[in-house]
Amino acid sequence: MEINALARESLINAGGIIESSFSPGKYSLQLSSVAYDQLWRFDMEALPADLIRRGMAVEDPTAEHGLKLTVEDYPLANDGLILWDAIKGWVSHYVNHYYPDPTLVVSDEELQSWWTEVRTKGHVDKKDEPWWPVLKTPENLTHILTTIIWVTAGHHAAVNFGQYMYAGYFPNRPSIARTNMPTEDPSEEVQATKVMAVLDVLSNHSPDEEYIGENMEPSWAENPVIKAAFERFNGNLKKIGGIIDGRNTNLNLKNRVGAGVVPYELLKPFSTPGVTGMGIPYSISI
Repeated sequence: MEINALARESLINAGGIIESSFSPGKYSLQLSSVAYDQLWRFDMEALPADLIRRGMAVEDPTAEHGLKLTVEDYPLANDGLILWDAIKGWVSHYVNHYYPDPTLVVSDEELQSWWTEVRTKGHVDKKDEPWWPVLKTPENLTHILTTIIWVTAGHHAAVNFGQYMYAGYFPNRPSIARTNMPTEDPSEEVQATKVMAVLDVLSNHSPDEEYIGENMEPSWAENPVIKAAFERFNGNLKKIGGIIDGRNTNLNLKNRVGAGVVPYELLKPFSTPGVTGMGIPYSISI
């Protein structure tokens, strides 16, 4: 939880790094709050639903993943959907092993209390919204858990670990170009350096980073069914890394390969330490 404490102390606090460095200034966090209030819905956080809501895909039962992309060369969607399917497969095996019957889901008081707390405590301002998924079947639980894992793993990796590679080079940050240039202004240089340093920290993988599907929990290893399911999940994640490498050499995919185009590697599951622009760690605490 240390990163959350540091963020509250220096990043998102009043007069902190975001309010002092981002174009909206003191209104930065207010804008974020308004966006959450007007746009955030748990049922739209699942990747397929998110793509459809943003007009980037339409439902198509005959297509792979049940979706047809409106922009076919969309790296986040193409890589994200195979990751979504891998996560869903692992979660489904796990859930169906422990909850083979819907009555077990309904009668699990601890599970039901957890989901109630997510809705009524975690999002108290939205607790009465009609779009919250019900938790009555293994399928319900699988979808809920897959959504949470996607948001805290794949989605977070996609929006976080590429920040320095793009925005660390200041001309790539047009949202900050709010004054005439160039001028010799030491205060502007300090601000630029501060933002670059923050983006470097946020985009950095620590040497002890734990990546999705990399290490098996000891209790899983003791259960042959769960152990086999996790090993399949780990194998699928390694395949995804290879698929992404292949896509980044396909000259027909102009949004991820070619002159001046950075290969899209943000959803490659594993990474070495440092600023690599790849790797999907567990980020549930954030």
